[in-house]
Amino acid sequence: MKSMAQAAGVRDGALLTDLYQLTMLQAYWARGMHETAVFEFFVRALPPGRSFLVAAGLEQVLDYLESLRFSDEELAWLAGCGRFDRTFVDWLATLRFTGEVDAMDEGTPFFADEPILRVVAPLPQAQLVETRIINLLQFQTLVASKAARCVLAAPGKLLVDFGLRRAHGAEAGLLSARASYLAGFGGTATVLAGMKWDIPLFGTMAHSFIQAHDDEVDAFEHFARTHPRANTMLIDTYDTEAAAQALVPLATRLKREGIAIQAVRLDSGDLAEHARRVRAILDAGDLASVKIFASGNLDEYALRALIAAGAPIDGFGVGTRMNTSADRPYLDCAYKLQEYAGEPRRKRSEGKATWPGRKQVYRRRDMAGRFAGDVLTNMDAPAEGEPLLHPVMRVGRRLAPSPALTAVRERASAQLAALPERLQALEAPAPYPVDVAESLLALARAVDAREAVRRVHADSRRPEP
Repeated sequence: MKSMAQAAGVRDGALLTDLYQLTMLQAYWARGMHETAVFEFFVRALPPGRSFLVAAGLEQVLDYLESLRFSDEELAWLAGCGRFDRTFVDWLATLRFTGEVDAMDEGTPFFADEPILRVVAPLPQAQLVETRIINLLQFQTLVASKAARCVLAAPGKLLVDFGLRRAHGAEAGLLSARASYLAGFGGTATVLAGMKWDIPLFGTMAHSFIQAHDDEVDAFEHFARTHPRANTMLIDTYDTEAAAQALVPLATRLKREGIAIQAVRLDSGDLAEHARRVRAILDAGDLASVKIFASGNLDEYALRALIAAGAPIDGFGVGTRMNTSADRPYLDCAYKLQEYAGEPRRKRSEGKATWPGRKQVYRRRDMAGRFAGDVLTNMDAPAEGEPLLHPVMRVGRRLAPSPALTAVRERASAQLAALPERLQALEAPAPYPVDVAESLLALARAVDAREAVRRVHADSRRPEP
């Protein structure tokens, strides 16, 4: 099976990275800096309006790490581009990922400053993979988090990913189908996602299908006879209510032949009002079994409004705004060095300081089983609660086969149900307690003191100007 990027038309090679990863690698190689490095991926702050995020993308990260290598074509290009030493390029030919990965399970809600993935590997390896890891984790986490909000806004409703055509590229379209299904969507319209991950496929018809026929009812009959067991009629090409009225006698006639109309789709106008009128027409025509499906620039806010208005809509196609996370299209995330050569390291830049060392997140629950608070602490300082990061890769190989996407989806559903109700609101997000353990605070102070001594020592050795 091709890798995700290959299936999407993107060659997921070692050069799918930033230039500075390679320039740093040559510098590390030249000085022999191959000691063990520890990097962690985390989000610095939740986007405005978000109470939580949902971890996603681990599966593709593990695929990438297991297959990481420079192709002959890439090596030849590097050797000829004029930037790199030929012996360094020869060394790159042998590079493989041989490190460790610990991570949160996909579908786990998480919060600011909590690492969801840790890489432990020789410094050049751990550095090289930074760009692609951020690329994969950031995007699927972004979409899964947006999709989860849609699920919470429309409980019990069928939600279908409709976003491929306006996704930011083929890979993004595929990955958003996966991320949204993981977060609780019922399926996707993206066929390749159905083939790759067995995600249920849903589809209707385009307005062009109706327009290509001289008569709207003839178009409905043509489609129903071609797809007698799976058909949804798009009824808003011309006049929505008139199309619903015309569908009633056709559906009655086809039913006598054993062909049932499953649903109608609304894609424009006042969806709630059209749904009420269409529902009344269908019910009066003894078509109570025909469901109503709606689409058209939907997101969690539109879904909430339609549900609150009592719109008789059974399912929704959610596309562009979910697949691009239109209101919050990026995460302030990072993959930072936390330890090198056995010493904890810490970035102290203004507004971008990090906690040093290898960390673990422990989550407590209340008596009802809902999340009650997290503790961010050192690996060697356990706290009360469930540890969220688990070993998933050692010596560059998975420790176990990845779980089926359906199992990940079930886990995500249980995790979302365990969120405190205040975190499920779409507006005015309530803070969730994430405490920093005293042991981690002490480590940060110790690292700062060590670095202060080193700076003084370094300054004393510099020649006078």
